[in-house]
Amino acid sequence: MSTAWSWYVIVLIAINIGGCVWLLWWTARRRPGDPAPTETSHVWDGDITEYNKPLPRWWINLFYITIVFSIGYLAWYPGLGSFAGYGGWSSQLEHEREKEKQDARLEETFSVYAGQPLPALAADPDAMRLGRSIFANTCATCHGSTAQGATGYPDLTDDVWHWGGEPEQVLATVLDGREGVMPPWEKVLTGMGGDQAMTAIVAYTRSLSQPPGGDYFAARGKPLYEGLCVACHGADGTGNEALGAPDLTDDYWLYGGSSEALFASIGEGRHGIMPAHRELLGETRARLVAAYVWSLSNPAPAAAAAGTAQ
Repeated sequence: MSTAWSWYVIVLIAINIGGCVWLLWWTARRRPGDPAPTETSHVWDGDITEYNKPLPRWWINLFYITIVFSIGYLAWYPGLGSFAGYGGWSSQLEHEREKEKQDARLEETFSVYAGQPLPALAADPDAMRLGRSIFANTCATCHGSTAQGATGYPDLTDDVWHWGGEPEQVLATVLDGREGVMPPWEKVLTGMGGDQAMTAIVAYTRSLSQPPGGDYFAARGKPLYEGLCVACHGADGTGNEALGAPDLTDDYWLYGGSSEALFASIGEGRHGIMPAHRELLGETRARLVAAYVWSLSNPAPAAAAAGTAQ
C-alpha cells in the first residue's frame, strides 16, 4: 500500500471514529428549552403519546467503551493503513502457524510410510487410499480423475512411459518433475527438402507405427528423419527414456496421431512440463502418490506384492 493510500485510510478511520463520538455527545445532551421526555406533542387516537426519553447513561457509556475498544483494536492489529500494529499479527503469520500445525499432523500420519519402496506401498490398502486421495487433490486436474489423461497429458493407466515406468523412475518424475521439449523443425525441414518436406517426414513418422509399404512420401522422409530425429528418437524410432523422447513405433500419441496433430508436433514443436512436487508434497506423500500411479499400470505386480505381504 502506498503512503498516500495509507494516510487516506487512516484519516477516513479517524473521521469515522470522531464522528461517532460527536454524534453520541450531541444527541445525548439536553439543551435549555427542550421539551420534557413526555411532551413531544405526538399523540394518536387521543391517548397514545410518543415519548422522547434519552438512553440510560450506562447504555451511552457502553457506546463510548466500544469506541475506545476499537481504537485499541486498530492499534494492536494492522487496521490503520500500512501500520503493522503493535501486536505484530498478520494473516500470513497466522497461515504459517496453522500450516506448521497441520503439517506436523500430516507428518505423523505419513511417517509410517517414509522410505518404503513403491511396490510395498502399492500392496498396502491404507497407503493406496492415501495415495488416491493425494492424486485426486493434486494430479487429477491434468491427468483426470481416472488418470487416463487427455491430449497433451499422459494416460497413467497404460504401459507407455516416456521417462520410464520402473518404480524409482515414476517416483523421480513425481518428486522432481520432467520437461520434454520437441523443437520446431518446419523451417529446417523446408530448407532441407523443399515444400513437401513436412509431408514426407510426417508420412515416414507414421510409417514407423503403421508401415504402409511402398509409400513415396515415407521413402522421401526417411533421410530427413535420419538427419534430424535419430538423436532423440533413435534410428528405429523406439525413443529414449533418458530424454523423454517417445517411442514412435507404437500407437500412442500424446498430442494426437492425426495428420494435423503430427504436422503441428513436428513443425511447431511441443513443450511439455510435469511440475516437481517435492516441495509441495514432501517426499513421503510424493512416494504414496507415485505408488498409486505405478499400481494403475502394474496391477498384477501390486496384487502379487499384496499376496506376499499377507
